[in-house]
Amino acid sequence: MKKKIKEILSRPSHWHMVGDGFRVYNYFPSGYPISDHMNPFLMLDFNPEFHFEPSTSPRGVGVHPHKGFETVTIAYQGVVAHHDSAGHSGIIRPGEVQWMTAGSGILHKEYHEAEFSKSGGAFEMIQLWVNLPKAFKNLKPDYQAITLENRCVWFSQKSSSYVHVIAGSFNKLTAKTRTCSVMDVWDLHIIKDTLSFKVPEGRHSSCLVVKGQPEINGSKLKPQDFVLFEHSGVDLEIFSESESIVLWLSGEPINEPVVQYGPFVMNTRQEINEAMEAFHSGAFGYLED
Repeated sequence: MKKKIKEILSRPSHWHMVGDGFRVYNYFPSGYPISDHMNPFLMLDFNPEFHFEPSTSPRGVGVHPHKGFETVTIAYQGVVAHHDSAGHSGIIRPGEVQWMTAGSGILHKEYHEAEFSKSGGAFEMIQLWVNLPKAFKNLKPDYQAITLENRCVWFSQKSSSYVHVIAGSFNKLTAKTRTCSVMDVWDLHIIKDTLSFKVPEGRHSSCLVVKGQPEINGSKLKPQDFVLFEHSGVDLEIFSESESIVLWLSGEPINEPVVQYGPFVMNTRQEINEAMEAFHSGAFGYLED
């Protein structure tokens, strides 16, 4: 049985700046009231292709806290450098992903990488927030760098299409990424081809058209559309006459209360208060701005 489309949402009407380095459209939770359908995913910001002029001072987001969830940064164009209060740092280049587990609390900052800032150029990225189950909200902060060298990629044998399996499994190929709940996060590059796959029952499933005009189960889409799927049905086909890029999100819901206050995501208001007290007391460590 084919998986039915519940709703097709065009790109939100307004963009906003995150710091001075990320020009994003927020698809959820602010862009559309679809949070109940997105669990375990909490937020999706999409910075579609935008040209940044050269700058001697790197643009980005200064020191800010996170607790109780994970951030997933997916780079298509441009280069980002990041640092955190646990001593982690790195650079995210096109085709790479940073999966950060904030867990018990961390300070973080993200900027355009120095050489990219000096030269300027096209910038295109996605940041996804993923909830942590209660049992994992106090994990030690950590991150997983998914690089061009270690990423998990499925290649079509009949075309140039490929799938970067960021998390979960695609056609029996399983990513090495550690997740704290069951999910699939795929970056599908469909080039004059049809990709067919099955979606497990009971999941919340959606996708973002990053590029191109694919057809999903016969429905024609346009760039930057966001698609929500019904729970019924398991079979799905994505066809593209030229080249399309689609970010696929599917996960088993975390059936626990969610209380969010800015960059803190917990299960109760009391836990939010405790997170804020921990942050203000310096328990998240120190990171120079």
